Amino acid sequence: MAKQFKQSTLGVRAGTVRSQFNEHSEALYLTSSFVFENAAQAAARFTGGDGGFVYSRFTNPTVSMFQDRLAALEGAEACVATASGMSAILSTSMALLKAGDHVVCSNAVFGATVQLYATILSRFGVETTFVSPTKVEEWQRAARPHTKLFFLETPSNPLGEVSDISALAALAKKIGAVLVVDNALCTPVLQRPLEFGADLVIHSATKYLDGQGRVLGGAVLGAKGPAMDAVFGFLRTAGPTLSPFNAWVVLKGMETLEIRMLAQSERALELARWLEKHPNVARVYYPGLDSHPQHALAMRQQRTGGALVSFDVKGGREAAWNVIDSTRLISITGNLGDVKTTITHPATTTHGRITPEARAAAGITDGLVRVAVGLESVEDIKADIAHGLA
Repeated sequence: MAKQFKQSTLGVRAGTVRSQFNEHSEALYLTSSFVFENAAQAAARFTGGDGGFVYSRFTNPTVSMFQDRLAALEGAEACVATASGMSAILSTSMALLKAGDHVVCSNAVFGATVQLYATILSRFGVETTFVSPTKVEEWQRAARPHTKLFFLETPSNPLGEVSDISALAALAKKIGAVLVVDNALCTPVLQRPLEFGADLVIHSATKYLDGQGRVLGGAVLGAKGPAMDAVFGFLRTAGPTLSPFNAWVVLKGMETLEIRMLAQSERALELARWLEKHPNVARVYYPGLDSHPQHALAMRQQRTGGALVSFDVKGGREAAWNVIDSTRLISITGNLGDVKTTITHPATTTHGRITPEARAAAGITDGLVRVAVGLESVEDIKADIAHGLA
């Protein structure tokens, strides 16, 4: 189906499998297990010889429909759904790494991702070097004979830094490492990392795939083969599983994914241009702006600049908090990807648990404010932010 139809169609139709009742909306299969016709069939399914469903920790019809739809959108051969975006990153890392291995990771990733690699995986003998997301030469210098994984977000959260996926893919291939790209901010509507040479793609379905802040979910995608087999094997054993209900909710969200992403990106660009002209804003971070350092690269890799806008307020933390506290319409929350615009102070929320040195290296200042633009009138969004900026 993926080769036959456009993305907007795939978001609505791909992966749908109807039961004997021929329902129009995807069915929600709330069951922990599945019944076998006989002992021989049960044995065949447990060993993988029969491709039917076994147990909802690792096989469920609703979850399979979500996996197939997302794979069609990303242009991937395989997809493994997980309980959250962080569990997708954990599953990939646990599947592909062992004690003594080395990871090169962008220093501009989500705060919990930094914690995972720097604090948790280090306890199990996995060493991580953090480098700039935009300087390929730093990745090259950081690589070692035992480097097994490159990990990055592009564009990054919250500064919208854009990494050259093709260049990093070539480097990863040269040294025998797996390139993993977190595509949560763009979704496959705006960017498909596999087309630029990435080996695996990570999603937090909690964000734009659902799009309405309702459930948690995640996914790992890539070509069929050892890497994806290893991720599925970890999920089957360890169980960071996406629930059928959450899979069904995200399936419904994906039906409007393209419309939402394009509309929210349009509003984000207008907001970014307005902020850039405001006298109390020191700097705006948005890949869709001509002033963005990686604007040309972003426009080669991405369809639009996305829906995330960050800006430095003159006056530091006090001024940034005043902007946030003065809002009356926008929701003060750390989540993003919702149709409701959200605002947060990254240095004390999403990136508050990493060290001050790590925040400084990532460019996250005390005056930084992050806005995830929703579907409200952009004039209302600007007016709400203007209260605090004034």
